[in-house]
Amino acid sequence: MSMRVLFFATVLCLLSCQKEPSKVVTQPVKNIIFLIGDGTGVAQMYAGMSLSPKPLAIEKSQYVGLIKTYSSDNYITDSAAGATAFSIGRKTYNGAIGVDSQKKPHKTILEMAEEKGLATGLVASSVITHATPASFIAHQPERSMHEEIAADFLKTDIDIFIGGGEQYFNQRKDSLNLLDSLQAKGYTVCSTLEQVKQSTSAKIAGLLAPKHLPAAHKGRGDLIAQATKKALNVLSQNENGFFLMVEGSQIDWGGHANDIEYITEEVMDFNKVIEVAFSFAQNDPNTLVVITADHETGGLTLLGKDAQSDTLKVNFSTGKHSGVMVPFYAFGKAAKDFSGIYENTQIFDKMIGAYGW
Repeated sequence: MSMRVLFFATVLCLLSCQKEPSKVVTQPVKNIIFLIGDGTGVAQMYAGMSLSPKPLAIEKSQYVGLIKTYSSDNYITDSAAGATAFSIGRKTYNGAIGVDSQKKPHKTILEMAEEKGLATGLVASSVITHATPASFIAHQPERSMHEEIAADFLKTDIDIFIGGGEQYFNQRKDSLNLLDSLQAKGYTVCSTLEQVKQSTSAKIAGLLAPKHLPAAHKGRGDLIAQATKKALNVLSQNENGFFLMVEGSQIDWGGHANDIEYITEEVMDFNKVIEVAFSFAQNDPNTLVVITADHETGGLTLLGKDAQSDTLKVNFSTGKHSGVMVPFYAFGKAAKDFSGIYENTQIFDKMIGAYGW
């Protein structure tokens, strides 16, 4: 056999004997921090960037996309239908809480997490029974049913929830005191942020105001960021992982009021929450952070910036929600799967996929 023939025979043997390349097995995400800036479109976020003396934390996002926000019965969604699309992965009618367009309840991602042994939490700067947080834990045909939504909290094993709305738990038309019921289930009920921070309980109900919490620039300060830190501290004790939803509720209210200062103050406050979430994810490589909005509010347009006064020139086209697509951002493990243009329901699908369920 010639040397040339022997060479080619050897090469063919080596090629045929090679093993198939091993497949890279990606481990599922352990923790998801889901942040919702209610009413926050691109303009609201860029307004905050424009007035901040340093880059906002959200600018560290690794992947960005857009979602279509319409509900099953309206081109312009409300917060209930928008949040329910995230929580159950189905389009539904405006006003619906954790139910589909036929008013049929479906398990939320928070309830699914509980069933799989994960820790769960909710934080909001509104009443905790408001449309967005309610959509992750309750199943009611109308968002206005605050007392019924409050009762739904007792049907779950959520580990920590912090927001306003104490009156829906202890000043009810049915005369029930759900705070007593929460304590009977092992919750430490707190009425101040300091009580929440000092509690060593594994189950905390932080009801910090009779109704909504004050605006960030009217006494709330960085309460939501501090509450998020505490929630992460409690939830991360579970070795199986956790699901946490935090809502920057009042960016939406600034939009409804056509008040750019209110909007930017709330965006800055929401940015503190994002900083907390990103810091946690940087220290825990098994964590995914997803940030989005249920819809845009106000039809905000940025027309310019006055360099001398450091103020924005703006225009609002409505005092209500608009129908534009809104952005979503992702950071941490599996963030690469969160880019593109999607229906809002696909955020649910992608979070479920990230968990490997």
